[in-house]
Amino acid sequence: MLSLTGIVLSLILLMFLAYRGHSVLILAPVLAMLAVLFSAPPNELLGTYTQVFMQGMGGFAVKFFPVFLLGAVFGKLMEDSGAAHTIAYALVKRLGRQQALLAIALSSAILTYGGVSVFVVTFAVFPIAAALFREIDIPKRLIPGAIAIGSLTFTMTALPGSPAIQNAIPMPYFQTDAFAAPGLGLVASLIMFTGAVWWMKGRLKRALAAGEGYGDHHDSHIKEQDFKHLPPLWGAVAPIVLVIFLNYVLTKFMLPAMDTAYLAEKKFGGVSLNSVAGLWAIIAALAGGCLLLVFANMKYWRNLKKSVNDGAMGSLLPIFNTASEVGYGTVIATLAGFVILRDFLLGLSPGNPLVSEAIVINVMAGITGSASGGMSIALSAMGETYMQLAAQFGISPELMHRVASIASGGLDALPHNGAVITMLTICGLTHKESYLDIFVVCVVVPLAALAAVLVLGTVFGSF
Repeated sequence: MLSLTGIVLSLILLMFLAYRGHSVLILAPVLAMLAVLFSAPPNELLGTYTQVFMQGMGGFAVKFFPVFLLGAVFGKLMEDSGAAHTIAYALVKRLGRQQALLAIALSSAILTYGGVSVFVVTFAVFPIAAALFREIDIPKRLIPGAIAIGSLTFTMTALPGSPAIQNAIPMPYFQTDAFAAPGLGLVASLIMFTGAVWWMKGRLKRALAAGEGYGDHHDSHIKEQDFKHLPPLWGAVAPIVLVIFLNYVLTKFMLPAMDTAYLAEKKFGGVSLNSVAGLWAIIAALAGGCLLLVFANMKYWRNLKKSVNDGAMGSLLPIFNTASEVGYGTVIATLAGFVILRDFLLGLSPGNPLVSEAIVINVMAGITGSASGGMSIALSAMGETYMQLAAQFGISPELMHRVASIASGGLDALPHNGAVITMLTICGLTHKESYLDIFVVCVVVPLAALAAVLVLGTVFGSF
């Protein structure tokens, strides 16, 4: 019981201190060691830190570093070339002012599904959204909700083939690929998109009926974009299409056709193709997208070397934050109290591990304020258990993957979420002004989609 107390205390402190803005790089190892003190003598602290925490952290970083690196570089190239602005501007222009909310949501969705991070998407789309909303005099406070529809919901967790890290993390645990349970992913995506758009349109209608306009916002922090000197639409869209196309072709055709028997050798870790194919496909697809983006927009680069370097450096903090949370989960899983906690969590739905998985990942994502971090903690501690339960109950690993991914995108978007805070900062708005829309779009609607997937998956299995 003392060990369990230590685990619960460390989790509470992790949530509280992360909300207060303290770095997870410091919090994760310190709070992991605090939990250890409730379970083991002090002389085990250093051994636990170097042999358990760092092993778990390092293993995650080694496995997923290329995905973080290439994703960050691709996003930076999309931003600096003007390609991200081209896509957003083209959609706004074609859909028209009357569909402003939909245009901003779709712009964000296309960019995110193509591998661009939410931070880059917000930087690219917000200036266009602000200019459009100001011109037609609709409330600025609705912009974060519109951007969040495309960047923080279905393209991140549900849409089959998404190169987002939230769709990549479950792959090694369940030996799946980015297209796991595509039918259920599409159902969840439809629920998230239509539900969120319905909510935002209702909010807009009520605001206009009340006579509310753009508001008194000077927007002096907006960097004006010269839309006359942006790359052509084909040059902006082609790299995104290539990422999606290569990811699919490599996953379903090229990699399975390759001779990969050598992977069984000791120097390659003695793994099977199933355990690495999904990551290989995303890595190759993002690399191909980066190359095409560079060459298709050659004359639009101001400083290509700086763009690549900035993208590479920008990948370091996200991966080490997430890896630190994996190290934390690895330590917690070794403690005596975790057995009690694990049995309790599994006992929440003894006949259906899908429900337990969904609850555990949602809670961890809510505590850490991070979809990838919460899922990493949960799967590093219980991934093997869930894989065994899937075999025991005849549940497809693809279904386990899709539930895990969608579950990570629910409670993660609580007020202390880093992406939420950054989005509001970029938009020059406060939680009080815009968080209700973010909460409904990123928490309430995704949880409804998750419930639908749990029901459909339980009744019909993976499809």
